[in-house]
Amino acid sequence: MPYYIYIVTSSETGNSKSASYVSEYDNFREAKTEVRRLRTEAPQEASRNYKVMFAEDRAEAEQRLTEFREQPIAKEWEK
Repeated sequence: MPYYIYIVTSSETGNSKSASYVSEYDNFREAKTEVRRLRTEAPQEASRNYKVMFAEDRAEAEQRLTEFREQPIAKEWEK
């Protein structure tokens, strides 16, 4: 399965996300190196991040990146 690189943009409310495809790699080390290079060359604004996703295909990768996840509830001892 390949590793996909995306730019993930969050909405202002944080309820929705969009993913823009950048590239695809067969090796995690190459994908990680490319994301680090992209992050240093073109810093993104706070609502945009580069992400690496391991998935069967691009559709699955985009679905995983854009799905809504609830924030974990902090326990009293974690505050």
